[in-house]
Amino acid sequence: MSAPSMAHMSPTPSAHTDVPVPAAEANESIRQFVRARRGLAWSAQDMAEYAVLLEVWTLAVRAEMTQVVEAA
Repeated sequence: MSAPSMAHMSPTPSAHTDVPVPAAEANESIRQFVRARRGLAWSAQDMAEYAVLLEVWTLAVRAEMTQVVEAA
C-alpha cells in the first residue's frame, strides 16, 4: 500500500504573490504527511517531499516572526 502523495496537501507560496502559507497550515500539512506514512518505510520521494514541507514551514515561521518584529 502506498502513502498518499504530497501533491494533494502541500502548502506552497503562491506563485504570483510569493506569500508563504500560515505556519499553522504548513505544520498541519507536515502532521498529515507523517500520519499518512505511519508504520511505513519512507521512500526517497517521501523524504524529498517531507524536506519541501519543512522548507515551506520554515519560510512561514520566518515570515511570521518578521511581522512580529516589524510590529514591535
